[in-house]
Amino acid sequence: MSKYFRIHSADIAYITQQPRGIFTAIGKLVDAKILSEEETAEYWKNREYFEKVLSVPPFYEQGNPEHATTWFKNTAEGNEIYKQMSFYREMAAKYGLQLYKTDCDQVPGEIIYEDDFQIAVKNIPADLNVVTEKL
Repeated sequence: MSKYFRIHSADIAYITQQPRGIFTAIGKLVDAKILSEEETAEYWKNREYFEKVLSVPPFYEQGNPEHATTWFKNTAEGNEIYKQMSFYREMAAKYGLQLYKTDCDQVPGEIIYEDDFQIAVKNIPADLNVVTEKL
């Protein structure tokens, strides 16, 4: 069983040069005004909830200067918070945004943040051994 996982799109994020995570990927659909008014309202409700429950790593306030990526921990807490992200998965499916899950058995870089649900890493090795599958 993997230790860490990411849920992401195929789009490469400008800042991290890594695949765009699920929160940002759905946020981009909102920014592009693709979601309906009701879905957009639901997005903001979900975002408020997750920002309360799932700490936003502090480096994001500075614009992510270390180009870090976040990975969920494959633990009861990490899996439970992922299970709660059904709205994000539903919006991706509805609007044709393919999501992927990448699993990793080792720490995927240098940890610069950690909480009960996730880690954030920088300096991801080019030869990191991961398994990626379509969701």
